[in-house]
Amino acid sequence: MTVLPGGLRVCVESVPQYGRGLAAVALTVAAGGDDDPAGRHGTAHLVEHLMFPRSGREGSADPAGEGYAALVAGAGGVCNAETHRDHTVFHTTVPAELLPDALAWEAGRLLGFAPTEDVIRTETDVIGEEIRGAGDAGRYWESALGALYPGSRDSFGTAAELAGITAGEVEAFFRAHYTAPRMVLSVVGDVDPARVVAVVREVFAGVVGTAEETCAAEAPRTARETCAAEAPRTAREIGVAEAPRAATEIRTAPLPAARPGVAVGHPLPDPVADRPAYLAQAVLAQVLGRSRLPALARSARDGHRLTSATVTCGYHGQWLASAAPDLTLAVLGRAPGTEVGAAVDIWRSVLRAVADGPLPEAEHRRAVNSLLVAWHRQADSLPTRAVALGRDALLLPGSAGPDALPAALRRTTPAEVAAAARALLEGPVTVTELAPQKGTVG
Repeated sequence: MTVLPGGLRVCVESVPQYGRGLAAVALTVAAGGDDDPAGRHGTAHLVEHLMFPRSGREGSADPAGEGYAALVAGAGGVCNAETHRDHTVFHTTVPAELLPDALAWEAGRLLGFAPTEDVIRTETDVIGEEIRGAGDAGRYWESALGALYPGSRDSFGTAAELAGITAGEVEAFFRAHYTAPRMVLSVVGDVDPARVVAVVREVFAGVVGTAEETCAAEAPRTARETCAAEAPRTAREIGVAEAPRAATEIRTAPLPAARPGVAVGHPLPDPVADRPAYLAQAVLAQVLGRSRLPALARSARDGHRLTSATVTCGYHGQWLASAAPDLTLAVLGRAPGTEVGAAVDIWRSVLRAVADGPLPEAEHRRAVNSLLVAWHRQADSLPTRAVALGRDALLLPGSAGPDALPAALRRTTPAEVAAAARALLEGPVTVTELAPQKGTVG
């Protein structure tokens, strides 16, 4: 980790064994749906789109107007981006010899951010289509999080609120949030770390913070101030309730679905303050989703049945992809005659069976191994490693990095998984009926 004078944090990892001849760059920004201004839900998502300019500007790195994506594609690379509740991440993979060019393009689109009204209208239309095409699982997840933590915002936005947004509003958001101290640049691949940092110092020299941030970065900092600067934002800082609502069961408005079902949401432990408990919840989700609930869905129980069951841990099913608040979500299909309350009772009975334990060692090991296999597959991906490094530095400080996670998972015990199940039983829960609309299959 290197911190540049303006406050930009740079993480570089040389891992040629995962992609000889390639390099991945991830720019992670502490700005997401929770930062959207009142009445302009979706601004963070829109800025993400506008970071891929469709027209050039005199004096920019792309005066001909090819656009960032075209420059990357022309180099034989690929790029993409994601807006989350608490951050936005941009990731690019290119041949290693062209990494200096890719870093220059990355800095160039930050320094040259100046979207026109026409481009803004085009991208708001694109976002409107994305919102309309969003999957059901995302809507269920956002509904549960909003019920547990009033004030949280989804990452997509609202088409009606974006319809009237101006270039001035977009630039104001960008200037406030896309500042050096609020960003982490991570580079992974067949690279020389010293050379990467030297190039970043040169091309990102103009990327700084606000006047206040720059003064703070240039002033001597105490150890306490340094730790505070590296800590993730608290829920209060992003306008989200600090703790989940205390009600035992929170019923939310029904949501349309293709088939009858119920979505059940539970808050997760803080992945920074209580990492072992968080990882135990990830293992529990595997136990429930891969063995306990599928088996139950195939059998009758006192005349009530579940037709399907999925359990996900973490932001839209991505664990360790967000700081607190976060949640576990179970989506249960209801057979005819199975009411919402009965389906929730079945869910609770499955949790109780795990809580009463002990979990068989073979079942526990199978769940841990499935997480390990998934993690190793991701860790072999250069952009995934770059994104993980950036998220850890920005949202999950104290993490020892991607390669330390397998050992932490292996330390998770059946007793901790039983405790995780008890925590879900004893904590607040959201219940959302999934109801077919006319014309859908029942």
